[in-house]
Amino acid sequence: MRRAPLSALVLFAATTALSLAAPAKDVQLLNVSYDPTRELYKYINAAFARQWKEKTGDRVIVQQSHGGSGKQARAVIDGLQADVVTLGLGYDIDALADHGLVAQNWQTRFPHNSSPYVSTIVFLVRKGNPKGIRDWPDLLKPGIQVITPNPKTSGNGRWSYLAAWGYAYRKNGNSESKGRAFVTELYQHVPVLDSGARGSTTTFVQRELGDVLIGWENEAYLALKEYGTEKFEIVAPSESVLAEPPVAIVDKVALTHATRDLAKAYLDFLYSDEGQDIIGRNFYRPTEPQAAARYSKQFAAVRLFTFQEVFGTWRATQKKHFDDGGVFDQITVH
Repeated sequence: MRRAPLSALVLFAATTALSLAAPAKDVQLLNVSYDPTRELYKYINAAFARQWKEKTGDRVIVQQSHGGSGKQARAVIDGLQADVVTLGLGYDIDALADHGLVAQNWQTRFPHNSSPYVSTIVFLVRKGNPKGIRDWPDLLKPGIQVITPNPKTSGNGRWSYLAAWGYAYRKNGNSESKGRAFVTELYQHVPVLDSGARGSTTTFVQRELGDVLIGWENEAYLALKEYGTEKFEIVAPSESVLAEPPVAIVDKVALTHATRDLAKAYLDFLYSDEGQDIIGRNFYRPTEPQAAARYSKQFAAVRLFTFQEVFGTWRATQKKHFDDGGVFDQITVH
């Protein structure tokens, strides 16, 4: 009996393996995110999809939903089928955990408190800084109009409120009364409270309302990139809060959709060299040390305090400041 040539056997084996392999397929993932991350995830999603196709042969389609962080968390609680969430602050993911959608230990599942990037709160002013705004106390000058989102619905709004409170609290010997007095006066200078960060940017940049926008550092840099340094400039206050926007797998949904492994790979990608590079290029501060060092020079030097230093836990802070009847409601009663 004649034996088949070795090359024919190899070809037969390869053909058989291909025929037995699972066919390539389209897979979908929904990332429910907060307001200013539209541009970031446009690039992240394209890069991850390319990597996933090279690795598995499958075509992944990442769908996005954006809005104020608190509103987005509420939508997921009410049934929006997010496989992953990439929100503006930890309390919003705590709320998902309280409803059994996310694991209670979500913050330890990924590095750096499950924050692949961090940011802070800065000021965006009109070119030439005509009102001379240099630091937090300048926001309280007579006639100054401040634009910032509603902390009841927006992660940016909450971080901005907490940055202002924290500045006054620390500046005055950890004084609760001084923190409260400062934000009370500050919000008397706010003519409109948009529901999210992007809405406030639109109000300030396109509607040309207000003298200063308090908001995310990345959103301020994006405004400079989009509208030009001849129209706006960034003012970094002397001190601000280290904001840690977190990420999590929505376990209940991902298990139902059979997307849990895909969801984990997607969030892991944010910590990869390529993911961190995309994060830095989009004006978020990377958390992996090498990428953080590489992009450090593009950000203003700001003395940063942590949320935990001043406020403790998100649950207690939410209840005290932002729940119905809390401090924010009390100081904005007209």
